[in-house]
Amino acid sequence: MWEIEIITVLLAFAFTFTNGFQDASSIAATFIASRSATPKAGILLVAGMSFAGAILGGSAVAFTITGLVSVSAGVQSLVVLMVALISAIAWNLITWKFALPSSSTYGLIGGLVGGGIAAAGTGSVNWGTDQIFSPSHELAGLVLILFFFVVSLLIGFFGSYFMHRATGVILRNAKRTVNVTIIRLNWIAASAMAFFNGANDTQKQMGIIALALFATSQSAVPDVPFWVRVLCAVLLAAGTISGGWRIMKTLGSRIFKIAPVHSFDSQFFSAASLGISTLAGAPVSSTQVITMSVIGVGAAENPKKVKWSVGKHILIAMGITIIVTLVIAACLYRIIAPVTGV
Repeated sequence: MWEIEIITVLLAFAFTFTNGFQDASSIAATFIASRSATPKAGILLVAGMSFAGAILGGSAVAFTITGLVSVSAGVQSLVVLMVALISAIAWNLITWKFALPSSSTYGLIGGLVGGGIAAAGTGSVNWGTDQIFSPSHELAGLVLILFFFVVSLLIGFFGSYFMHRATGVILRNAKRTVNVTIIRLNWIAASAMAFFNGANDTQKQMGIIALALFATSQSAVPDVPFWVRVLCAVLLAAGTISGGWRIMKTLGSRIFKIAPVHSFDSQFFSAASLGISTLAGAPVSSTQVITMSVIGVGAAENPKKVKWSVGKHILIAMGITIIVTLVIAACLYRIIAPVTGV
C-alpha cells in the first residue's frame, strides 16, 4: 500500500504542474496579448501571485474535494485517487496538445466520480441532492460544484460584456494616454486573478493528497499539511512559467484581438468570479472563467470580430471534460484494481 500512496502523491504533484500550464497560464493570456506586460514579466507576476494564493488561500475548496467521493479506506481509496489523477493529467495533456483551454478542475472531478462509481457504485458519490432538498437547502457535493460552474461562467461572460459596454461609454472621449492608466490597472487585475486562481486551483491537489494520507492513517482526519501546501504552490508556479504558451496564444489572439481595456474588463470579473467561488468552497476552472470573459468582452466590442468557431471548440471541450475523464477513470479502475488486489 505504501507504494500506491507514494505513486498517488507524486501523481498529485504532477497534476499540479500540468494545472499550471493549463489553467494558470490562461490568466496571463490577455495580460500579455494586450501588451500590458512583456511575456517574461507577465508570467513571473502570475506565477508569483499564484504561489501566494496557494499559500494563503485556505482549505475550503480542499474540503469540498475530500467530501466528494466516499469509498473504503486503504488501497481501494488510493486506487480511486490514482485513476482520477491519471485521467485528469491525460486530459490536460490532450487539450494542451491541441492548444485548447480546458479545465483541470473538472477533469479531476470527473476522474474522482468515475473512479468512485467503478469502486463502490453511485452511492459512493456525494451528489448533493439530499442536502439541497433538506429543510436547510444547503449546496454541497456535486450540486455545489456544478452550480458554481454555471454561475462562474455566467458572471465571466455577462459581467465582462456589460462592463465593457460601460467602459466604452466612460472612455468614449478619452485620449490615447488613458491606456497608461488602464495598463497599470491591468497589473492589479491580473494580480488579483492569479492570487484567487492559486487559492482555488491548488486546493484540489491538496485535497487529493490529504485523502491519500488519511487512507493510510498518516493523519487522523483529512487535513492539508503545510509542506503539501508549499510544494503545490511551487509546482503550480513552475508549470505556469514553463508550459503555458500554447494556451495563452489561443486565449490572447485566436478568439479576439485584445487591447489593454479588453484585458482589464475580462480580468476584473474573472477575478471576482474566482474569489466568490473560493470563499464558497467551490472548485471552479479559471480557464473556463477567463475564456467566457474574453468572449463576453469581444461580443460587447463587436460580435463580428469574435472568432466564434474557436469559442465553439473551447465550449465543447468544457462540456465534455467531466464525461470523458469519468469514463477514462472508470475504465482505468477496472484495469488497475485487480492488479493491486482490491
